[in-house]
Amino acid sequence: MTTAMSPAGHARPAAAAADAGSSAFAVPTLADFEDAKATLEGVIAHTPLDESQHLSDVLGVPVHLKLENLQRTGSFKIRGATYRLSRLTAEERARGVVAASAGNHAQGVALAAKALGIRATIFMPLGVPVPKLLATRGYGADVVLEGATVETPLRLAAEFAERTGAVFIHPFDHHDVIAGQGTLGLELMDELPDLDTIVLGIGGGGLIAGVAAAVKARAAAEGRTIRVIGVQAANSAAYPASLAAGHPLEIPTLPTIADGIAVARPGDLPFEIIRDLVDEVVTVTEDDIARALLVLLERAKQVVEPAGAVGVAAILAGKVVASGPTVTVLSGGNIDPLLLQRVVAHGLAASGRYMTLRIPLPDRPGQLAQVSELLAIAGANVIEVLHTRHGQGLQISEVILQLSVETRGEEHRAHVISVLEDAGYAPTVVPD
Repeated sequence: MTTAMSPAGHARPAAAAADAGSSAFAVPTLADFEDAKATLEGVIAHTPLDESQHLSDVLGVPVHLKLENLQRTGSFKIRGATYRLSRLTAEERARGVVAASAGNHAQGVALAAKALGIRATIFMPLGVPVPKLLATRGYGADVVLEGATVETPLRLAAEFAERTGAVFIHPFDHHDVIAGQGTLGLELMDELPDLDTIVLGIGGGGLIAGVAAAVKARAAAEGRTIRVIGVQAANSAAYPASLAAGHPLEIPTLPTIADGIAVARPGDLPFEIIRDLVDEVVTVTEDDIARALLVLLERAKQVVEPAGAVGVAAILAGKVVASGPTVTVLSGGNIDPLLLQRVVAHGLAASGRYMTLRIPLPDRPGQLAQVSELLAIAGANVIEVLHTRHGQGLQISEVILQLSVETRGEEHRAHVISVLEDAGYAPTVVPD
C-alpha cells in the first residue's frame, strides 16, 4: 500500500491522505465550531450536566458530570461523525464511506450514514464488545470483523477505501471530525457560564482537541481563560511521551479496560492542538479506572464504559487540581455487561471492599468453624468458600481454605487480616 506524508511529516495511508484534502488538517476556528453546532442542532441530544456532590467534596470545588454516555449511540462520537458526513459532496456520498473502530466511532458513522442515506462499511476488531457490534449492525452498516486490535481494521479500512473509492472516515484525525466533537465544548460553556476547568479522556485526541480549541477560542473572545486537562490510561498513554518528544510517537501498549482510548499513536492534527492548547495530561491506572466506574454506579447512578470514566478516575486519584467549577465528561456508556461485572468486582477489590484470602490449615476438625467465627468477630461477610485437600503443593496433613469476603474499606480489610494473624493463621490475599 502506498503512503503519503501528513503535515507533521509522518506516513499516512494514501487513501486517508487523498480523503484529507488541504483543509482536512487545518485547525478549526470558532466559526467552524459554531457552524458544526448549527448543523448538529436537532440531530444530537443536549445531554444533562449533573453536579456530583461526592466529587465536589473530593476536589474541593463544584464538579459536574457531562453525561455524554446518554448521547445518541451512547457516546460523543455521533457529533464528529455526523458533521464529517454532512460535509461530503454528492459525489463522495455516492461512493459510500468506510471506517474502522472498536465501537463508538463505528456506531456514530453508521447512524450518521443511515440518516444521510450513505452506504457504510465498518471494520472492527474481533474482540469488539457485543453491544457495540450489534448496535453498529443495527444502524445498517456492513460490518467486517478482523484483527485483534484496532490497528488491523484501520489498515483494512484504508485498503478498502483505496480499492473501492469509498471515503475513509478517520475517527479523530480530520478537521471536520474535530469541529464536530468541539461542539461539546460550546455546549458546556452555554450550560455552565462560570466554567473553570474541563477534564476529559484522550485516545487519538479528537475530542479533547475539539473541546480545547472551541472553549479556548470562545473564552479568549470573552476575555477569560478555561483550563483543559487530558487523561490517558497508563497502559496506553501515547501523549505524555509524544508531548515530551515534540511530535507524535507510536508506543507499545499494554492491555487496558479502557479500550475506547487505547490508541498507540496520537493523531497529527489533534497532537498539534493538544500541544498548544491543553494545559496538562495525566495518567490513571487500571485500578483507578475500576474505582471510578464503581463510584459512578453507586454515587451517580450512571453506567459508563471504562474509557468514559477516566476523568472521574483522575479526580479520585488526586491527579486534578482546580480552582473553580469543573466538568468531567462521561464520554461513553457502551460497556459489555460481562465486562461491567468483572470491572465492578475489580473495583470493589481495589477499594478494599472485597478480597479473596488463602489460608493454610491443619487437617483436623473444627478449623473451618474457627476461621468462620473469627471472620464474624471481625465483621467480614463471607461470599464464597473453597476448602480443599488436593493439589497446590500441600502436605498430607494440610488443607487450603480459600474465602472471598466483603469488607468495608482498606482499614477494615487490614483489621480482618490482623484478626486472623493474631489467632495464629497465615492468610495471603489472592490478587484480583
